[in-house]
Amino acid sequence: MSFALLFPGQGSQAVGMGSDLFAARPDLAVAARRVLGWDVALLCRDGPEAALTRTELAQPALYTVAFGLWEALAARLGRRPAAAAGHSLGEYTALAAAGAFSFEAGLRLVAARGAAMAEAAEAAPSGLAALLGAEVDTAEALAAERRAEGGRLWVANVNSPGQVVLGGGEADLAWAEERARRYGIRRVVALKVAGAFHTPFMEPAVAGLRAALAAASPAPPAFPVWANATGAPHGEDVAALLVQQLTAPVRFAASLAAMAAAGVRRFVHVGPGDVTAGLARRSVEGAATHVVSCLDEVDAAAEALGASA
Repeated sequence: MSFALLFPGQGSQAVGMGSDLFAARPDLAVAARRVLGWDVALLCRDGPEAALTRTELAQPALYTVAFGLWEALAARLGRRPAAAAGHSLGEYTALAAAGAFSFEAGLRLVAARGAAMAEAAEAAPSGLAALLGAEVDTAEALAAERRAEGGRLWVANVNSPGQVVLGGGEADLAWAEERARRYGIRRVVALKVAGAFHTPFMEPAVAGLRAALAAASPAPPAFPVWANATGAPHGEDVAALLVQQLTAPVRFAASLAAMAAAGVRRFVHVGPGDVTAGLARRSVEGAATHVVSCLDEVDAAAEALGASA
């Protein structure tokens, strides 16, 4: 039974995530602390929420929990997925699951990425807003109108049909909310993130991430991992697409559609929350989805996927 892994990105963090995982895998907490220099298990378990939502802390925490859950699921399955993808940060977890780099090397990359993105966000106040009921062409037209006036507004995520995210400065997002109804957009919802990720606002983060990727030297993944920047599988140059991902829109809907076209109809969200499972259901007609957000959900997902171990 073929299936694809889906890993969540920033925004899926919650105090208490991974508590059962770290209790069962103290070695995972030790390895993460050795790399990061701080206690990821303690932050996940106790918070506070204000700390866990900080970009430079949320990203390593989410990566660690999602990767640990994948290892638990992989041990039960005994076979590879047909494909994988991750939303933003989750692309790194997907690549680690596919062996493009080790858990520790990926954690170093994620820590460097989170720190660089946080610094870029602090340099220019900005944010993200979801457009509900909008297709990508409409969102692009809205953003282009604002840029024609000298503003800074871009499409940042194309998550699923009818859900597109814009990134821009505070004034640009306020303008978009006022203008949205003229474009037939039902609702604009501000997202709780620190900056306009996946837009040119993140350009200051590129140099730091590029240096970290050069040190890591990612290998081609052992199974297809769809890249956010292109909506197509990674090839030989993993690093180039991860750099591009910082300032390019996340094309998650395109990735899901392409996986479906390749014959994948079963998707497994691995990590806190269940966001990517919902995106798969909205993007792929007849999609079957499973969620592994804690250790208690591993067995049920493995059995549904026809575990051989």
